[in-house]
Amino acid sequence: MKIRLLIILTGLAIGFAVPIFAQQKDTVDPEVAQQIRALAKKYDEAFSKNDATALAGIFTVDAVQVAPEGVFYGRQAMEKKYRDIVFQQYHCNNHVQQIGQVIAVGNEAVWVGEWSASCGGNQVHGYISNVAVREGDAWEVRISTYNVTPPPPPAETT
Repeated sequence: MKIRLLIILTGLAIGFAVPIFAQQKDTVDPEVAQQIRALAKKYDEAFSKNDATALAGIFTVDAVQVAPEGVFYGRQAMEKKYRDIVFQQYHCNNHVQQIGQVIAVGNEAVWVGEWSASCGGNQVHGYISNVAVREGDAWEVRISTYNVTPPPPPAETT
């Protein structure tokens, strides 16, 4: 019940926030956009090296991630998830994010886009949305959501 409520509240928060942020899409400081893209690149590099500790360091201490594998709370859960599920079970690497839009207001930023990775010899991809907060001079991810887009069905032969 708590997980469903959290997912619903997260969805509503993002759903209400995105239209507000979208109105300000042309006001994003280019330096902030560059910092967010650098954070996404840091994520890609740590993921591609299978470095679960470095990945967990990108998140805030109280971060929440909603993923196909479940809901994960905090850095320790993120590190365990990446190490045990993503790297050991699924054998994923070569992660690449294509950021479609960065929206920033004050010390918070949202970015949305697409991702792809190689998992168990198969190319997988999906969509991402992240909320980051500025902690001093650094950005950290507070809320992360992503999905895995299923492959298209095989072409029918007649």
